[in-house]
Amino acid sequence: MTPVHPTPQWAHPGKSLLLPAFWVVLMLIAGGAVRLGLFVRESFAAYPTATLLALVLFGLYAVPFCVFVAALDYLEREPPLLLATAFAWGGLVATSISIRGNAAVHNLVAKLASPGLAAEWGSALAGPTVEEIAKALGIVAIVLVARAQVNSVLDGVVYGSLVGLGFQVVEDVVYAVNAVAVAGRGDQVAPVVATFLLRGFLAGLWSHTLFGALAGAGIGYLAVRTDRPLLIRLSVAVLSVLGAMGIHFLWNSPLLSLGGGAGIFGDLFVKGIPPLLMILFLVRGVRHREADYYMAQLAALGDRRIATEDELRVLAQGHLRAGARRHAHGRCGVKGRRAVSRLQRAQARLAVELSRASGVGMPGLRIGPAVPAGTNVPADPLVPVVPSASADSLVPAAAAGSPLCSPAGVAVGVARVVAAPVQARVLGGPAAVRWRDRVLVERGRMLALGHPEATAPLTRNGSVRRVVGGIAVFLAAMVTVGLALIALGAS
Repeated sequence: MTPVHPTPQWAHPGKSLLLPAFWVVLMLIAGGAVRLGLFVRESFAAYPTATLLALVLFGLYAVPFCVFVAALDYLEREPPLLLATAFAWGGLVATSISIRGNAAVHNLVAKLASPGLAAEWGSALAGPTVEEIAKALGIVAIVLVARAQVNSVLDGVVYGSLVGLGFQVVEDVVYAVNAVAVAGRGDQVAPVVATFLLRGFLAGLWSHTLFGALAGAGIGYLAVRTDRPLLIRLSVAVLSVLGAMGIHFLWNSPLLSLGGGAGIFGDLFVKGIPPLLMILFLVRGVRHREADYYMAQLAALGDRRIATEDELRVLAQGHLRAGARRHAHGRCGVKGRRAVSRLQRAQARLAVELSRASGVGMPGLRIGPAVPAGTNVPADPLVPVVPSASADSLVPAAAAGSPLCSPAGVAVGVARVVAAPVQARVLGGPAAVRWRDRVLVERGRMLALGHPEATAPLTRNGSVRRVVGGIAVFLAAMVTVGLALIALGAS
């Protein structure tokens, strides 16, 4: 069983608008928007400058996370409508549920135990239970309204991380405005900046975005891996949500806390970095499995004009794609970088369309067997065949006849196998034909620039330098943020 269930060609995200479940989700989002709007209006009335700064800072804070999610989801992009729905659920619905739910849990602990216990452990008990359940319901809602669009575990990670990101941004805005009110010094921006540094930079990397990604991976596994028994899939989903709750509980609890003003840095390394590395390792695994699946679609064509062996290796990994673009920029300038970027995007889209054409439930769509050159291929009005070129040729052939469409609306594409003297017939949908042609166009542009392949030379110590450099930048950022917080506290 493959780790990816290709989205059927008939599936369109706009069809979600026809489902009653989508309108229920939309009504819940609208209700949360009204509640948040009332809070923002009251905050602007009391602290206009601080509220505006909080909205701007945490709005900008979401940008790099969105860029990271886009890079993570490079090969099979999720529909913007569903991505926006996931973000809105986290920011508007889950936060509205959590505000009241957290208060109820705190009050319950204070009544059943003591106010002191509620003050010390209330956040550790309320946050993981109320907030993680509210966010997990958003991921489940995405699966219910657009099941066909969730076709891999990575998709669950993407939707889960966006639900968590929406929650994190709105919650941090609320915390920043409340910090201004608690300071009691009027419309001051220092509490907002301190909250931004503390909750954004120091705690943001292992906060709700991370928790949501872990829960989304389990829910994605439940939805996608239908080859596994239902009990196993349910167990994985439940354990993932419980894992998110456990990490959240550890972060909010006084356990392993070092205390003191500088203790926050110890907490980050003791309670933050280990879960961060664990979940990033999990995400890396599911991303590589999805990439291997889509690269196999291009490799099956055996056409070096579409993708060479080195390009398949590069296309599967984000840092190698970026390295190929930098290499092209160094050789051919901006035009080379743009040509490589367009070729990579076209190759990725072609791989996705080929997977859809060969997916289950698409009768008549397949990759035809390769036959030796010179063999008389039976006449088939639906399958034009182009003779193969030399093994070293990456130059697109002249127009060999436009793609044809069958009466059932199935278009047919053609791929040459240039690594051996054979011919291959590839059947695909109209979108596959368009993206195949786009790949050939971009290949021609790169050849005209004298840069035939979207690859980069391998460096022996490249990975080590990236890791060391990333750690150095991280530590420098932590020290800078810590000094800024100390300065703000002293002012």
